[in-house]
Amino acid sequence: MATISPVSHLKNLILATVILLTAPVLFAATSVAAKFTSADCLDCHTDPANKRMVNGHAVPMALFPTNGFAKSVHSQLDCIDCHDGIKELQHDRNVPPPNCTGCHDKEGKDYATSIHGVSHSMGASGAAECWDCHGSHEILPAKDIHSSVYKMNLPATCAKCHSNTNLTKEYQIEFPEAANQYMDSIHGTALLKMGLIVAPSCNDCHGAHKIKRSVDRDSPINHANVAKTCGKCHVGIEETYNKSIHGQLLAVGDPRGPVCIDCHSAHQIVNPTGKNFKALSDERCGKCHADRLEHYRETYHGKAMMLGLANSAPEVAACYDCHGFHDILPVSNPASHLSATNILATCQKCHPSATAKFTEYKPHANPLDKANYPLLHVIFLAMTGLLIGTFGFFGVHTLAWLVRAVWLYLHDSKTFREAKISTQEGDEWFTRFQPFERFLHFLVVTSFLTLVVTGMPLKFYYTDWAKFIFSLIGGPGTARMLHRFGAIITFLYFTLHLSSLVGRSWKGRSKLRNPESGKLELKRLGPVMFGPDSMVPNLQDLKELIAHNKWFFGKGPKPQFDRWTYWEKFDYFAVFWGVAIIGASGLIMWFPEFFTRYLPGWAINIALILHSDEALLAAGFIFSIHFFNTHFRIEKFPMDTVIFSGRVSKAELLHERRRWYDRLVKSGQLDSFRIKDEWFQWKNIAKTFGYLFFGLGLVLLALIIYAMVSRLVH
Repeated sequence: MATISPVSHLKNLILATVILLTAPVLFAATSVAAKFTSADCLDCHTDPANKRMVNGHAVPMALFPTNGFAKSVHSQLDCIDCHDGIKELQHDRNVPPPNCTGCHDKEGKDYATSIHGVSHSMGASGAAECWDCHGSHEILPAKDIHSSVYKMNLPATCAKCHSNTNLTKEYQIEFPEAANQYMDSIHGTALLKMGLIVAPSCNDCHGAHKIKRSVDRDSPINHANVAKTCGKCHVGIEETYNKSIHGQLLAVGDPRGPVCIDCHSAHQIVNPTGKNFKALSDERCGKCHADRLEHYRETYHGKAMMLGLANSAPEVAACYDCHGFHDILPVSNPASHLSATNILATCQKCHPSATAKFTEYKPHANPLDKANYPLLHVIFLAMTGLLIGTFGFFGVHTLAWLVRAVWLYLHDSKTFREAKISTQEGDEWFTRFQPFERFLHFLVVTSFLTLVVTGMPLKFYYTDWAKFIFSLIGGPGTARMLHRFGAIITFLYFTLHLSSLVGRSWKGRSKLRNPESGKLELKRLGPVMFGPDSMVPNLQDLKELIAHNKWFFGKGPKPQFDRWTYWEKFDYFAVFWGVAIIGASGLIMWFPEFFTRYLPGWAINIALILHSDEALLAAGFIFSIHFFNTHFRIEKFPMDTVIFSGRVSKAELLHERRRWYDRLVKSGQLDSFRIKDEWFQWKNIAKTFGYLFFGLGLVLLALIIYAMVSRLVH
C-alpha cells in the first residue's frame, strides 16, 4: 500500500472541502444557465399572442424591442444579467426590478444617496429610477445624439416627471414649473433652439446620479456651492464675484451673501442685457435691501420701473446701473462704482453732462429720517402741513356750505328751484369773462388734466389703475412726453396771462397820475391794486369770509359779493403758487444736469417732494373744493357754464353779486357789460366738453383717494 505523506493528505482534505462548499453555487448557476437563455425569454416576450391579466382584462405581454436592444450598450448581455432576480423561466409578473448596480456600482451608490434614491427607499414609488432616465432595453451611450440622456435630450427627459402636474403636486416639488422655465431661459434657448452644445443642461447644475436637495451641503445647488457650480462655465464672472462684497460674505459663511440664483433665478435665467431682466432686477435686489428699494421706488426711476418703463425704455436706471453687476463693492472701496473717484463717471453713463454737484443727489433718501436727511425732513413736514391745513380748512368750509344749502333746499325747494332757473335762463346777460380769459381757462383745463393723468400714476405707481392708465396711453415713455407737453402749455398760458396784466397795467397807468399835475402818485396805487376789480385779496374779502361762515350756521344774512369772491381770489393765487412751485421743481427734474451746475444734487430730492406734494394738493383741491364752489353747489349743479360762455344773467348778479351790479349801475358802466350773442346756439357743445373735463376730474379724484387709503391700510 502506498504511503501518503501528511502534507499531501492535508492538501487533499482542503481541496475536498472547497469542492463541497462551492458545489451548490456552481450547480445553481449551471442549472439556471441550463434552464433558460435570452432566447428562451424572447420566446414569450416577443410573441403578441401571449397575454396576461391586468385589472381583469387580458392584455399582450410587453413586446421586447429587438431592433432597439441590438443597438443598445447592453446588446451583448443576457436578460438574466440585469434581471438577476428571475430564477425560473415560468415566473410571476411581480418580479424584482433590474439590478444595474452589478455593473454600475459607483453610479448605484451615488443614486442611493440622491433625492431620487432616498425618496424611492422611503416608499415614493414615483421617484425616478435608472430606466426612467436612461430607458430600458434601448439604452444608448450618453454621447449618442439619440440617447435620452444626451445633453440636448436631457431637458425633455427630466421634464417627463418635472412637468407632470400630478407628480409635482403629489410630492410637493418646490419648483413645479422648472422644466418649462428652463426651456424658455437663456440656457434652454441656447441649447435647444440654437444648438450650442456648450450651454448647460440639467445635469450640469444638478449632477447626474448624485442629485441632491439644495439643503444638502454637498449638493452643487446648495447656497454655498452655487457660485462654484455656475463658475464651471462663467469662470471670469466667478472670480469677479468672489472679490465683491457679496462674494466676501459668502466666503465667511454668512447666509446673507447672495449667490447667482438670487439675482438671476434658478431656471428662468434671461439675457441680462434684455428688458425683462432689468424690469425684475429691483425686486430681486429688494429681497435683501428692502429699505433701499422702498425709497428707490419713490424716485422717478423706481416709479417708472414699477410702471413698465424698463420694457419700453431700457435706459431707466436700475440698481446695478449704479452699484455694478458682479463687482459690487462698499462705497469706501476705491474700486467701487460709487466711490468718490468713480461716482461721477458712473452718473455720466446716463447723464453725460453731469457735474460733481450732480453726484450729491440722494437716490435712497428717506424724508422721514430726520437724523440723516434733516432738510428733506423739514420740507416734507412743511408740505404735509400745507396739505392737511388746506384740505382741513376748505373741507370744513365746503361741508358747512353744503349742509346750509341742503337745509335751505329742503325747507323751501320750490323757491330754490325757481331762483336757480331764473339765474340760468334770464333774458338780460352781462359779460363776466372776455374771450381771451376763456381761452386761457381752456388752456388751464387741458394742460392741468394732461399733467394729472400723466403725473398721478407716477405718484401712485403701486396701484393697478396707475398701470392701466400708463398702458392705455402707451407706457411711461409716452406719459413723460405728454407730461412735458402739458408743462409747456402751462408755461404758455402763465406767460400770456402775465403779459396781459402788464399790458393792462400800462394802459391803466393814467389812474396813477394826478389829473392836475400829471405826476405819478404812489398813493393812487392802493385803490387800483386793492380795488373791487382787482384779484388781490383785501380787507373786504376777510369781512365776506367771516359773514359767509356766519350764514353757514344761520348767524347772519347771506353776504353779497362784488366782481370776485374770496374763494375765487384764493383759486386765482393758488395757480400762481402752483405754477411757481410745481413749475420750478419740475424744471429741476426735467433738466437736472443743468441746474446742478449751480445747485447741489440734493436739490433734486427737494424738487421731487415739492413737485409731488404740490401736485397732489392742486389736483385734490381742484377736483373737490373748486368743483364744489363752481359747479356742485345746489344752485349751480350740475355745471356753471360761465367760464365757457363768459356771460352771467341779471338774476344771478342780483342773487350772488349784487354789490358788483349796484356798482356798475352807480358808475353807469352796466350797459358796457350788457351783451347779446349766439351762446345758446352752441352751449350744448361747450357743456359736453365741460362735462368731459370735470367728469374726468372726478374719476381721477376717486382714484387718488383710493390710492391714498389703500396705502394707509397696507
